[in-house]
Amino acid sequence: MADAAANRDFPRAYTKAGSLHSERLWALRVSYVSLAIASLIFLAPPFYMLITSLKTNTEMADQTLSPWLVRDPTLEHYAAILGNPIFLTFFRNSIVVTLLVVAITMVISVLAAFALSRMRFWGSQALATGVFLTYLVPDTLLFIPLYQIVGGLGLLNSIWGLVLVYPTLTVPFCTWIMIGYFASIPKELDEAALIDGATWPQMLIKIFIPVALPGIIAATIFAFTVSWAAFVYPTAFITRPDQMPLTIGIVSQLVRGDTFAWGQIMSGALIAALPPVIVYVFLMDYYIAGLTAGATKG
Repeated sequence: MADAAANRDFPRAYTKAGSLHSERLWALRVSYVSLAIASLIFLAPPFYMLITSLKTNTEMADQTLSPWLVRDPTLEHYAAILGNPIFLTFFRNSIVVTLLVVAITMVISVLAAFALSRMRFWGSQALATGVFLTYLVPDTLLFIPLYQIVGGLGLLNSIWGLVLVYPTLTVPFCTWIMIGYFASIPKELDEAALIDGATWPQMLIKIFIPVALPGIIAATIFAFTVSWAAFVYPTAFITRPDQMPLTIGIVSQLVRGDTFAWGQIMSGALIAALPPVIVYVFLMDYYIAGLTAGATKG
């Protein structure tokens, strides 16, 4: 009897398994199609930039040729950019500003997140929410009052003014990221460390930073990207070419009235995009490793 019942249920189970397999296969195909479409949309602009940077000025001016093809590839635009001393100055300014802002952001964010998530005090939750809400205020509204502050400090037309104002963009969000990672750490670690006589700074350095390494890396990547790609603040605060970062230096020096040096603009933009790409390529693997390695350190 049991065998007969099993034989009757087998076609039904087989049909159900086949249906699930068919649904999974259909979902997988939809996912691949969606991924392919998204890739085309997001990769089209940088591909067009690359194609344009390899064209001669004559080829770009020829309207009969396809804008997506290169007839006579050339590196003259890259040579002109890299051989221009002012472009190297832009690059140096961006590096200095970004490194300083990332360092300042991470010190402030780690300390603030640790205090708000583990050192409970009256109003800590409201303050943590307020920190994140400040990130939601667009920089297009903040640059006017910040312009007055920076001008009052005598830091207009100086990269130090950018070092001062960029953390207003990076610190709130990085602090919010770190609060989430610190809050997820079991409270038993705090209690064990306090019983062993550890101080709060020792707990932060020896326990929380190693465990929250993925969050620290994610916050660092965010701070680096925002600092490197910021456009509104340097446009408002910097007018001297020797103090400009890459984001506005390329535009200000390669656009003259209604004349656009498209070849050099595209070449400079691609070169400027390389550091963030390199950072993501190398730190993504470290981020994944930190999810396991950082969590096992005590």
